[in-house]
Amino acid sequence: MSTFTSIKTSNENKTRVSELTKKLQLGTENVIARIALGYSLAKDRILKLEDIQNSSGKEYNKNVLFGNNANHYVALICTHYNLYRTDKDIPKYIKMHIDDGLELIDEEIKENPNLSGFDFLIEKIDEGLRYIS
Repeated sequence: MSTFTSIKTSNENKTRVSELTKKLQLGTENVIARIALGYSLAKDRILKLEDIQNSSGKEYNKNVLFGNNANHYVALICTHYNLYRTDKDIPKYIKMHIDDGLELIDEEIKENPNLSGFDFLIEKIDEGLRYIS
């Protein structure tokens, strides 16, 4: 598997992850980061490495960020970008999708400030189920 020990968000997302964690009340900051990663990947966009943001924000230890599921998250990135699991760029793609997802979630919450974390998740699950049926 790709070897990395931590991921750092952009400086702009350091505050954003704390605010979303408080607003959505879905758990600790690593939970919001996981949701952001999945949400960004679900948008099915290919992010370009040359567009990577700074890494002076919130730092997540790999084990804290992913728990026992690091292999699954790496597999999502590998599948999305057609990479082998030891590719040196996997941590960069993870970082980019976390940053992207945090920004996307933040935009949605600003557009609908009364949306709870539970309602946000249910809405996204419902959209996903409609997409596959």
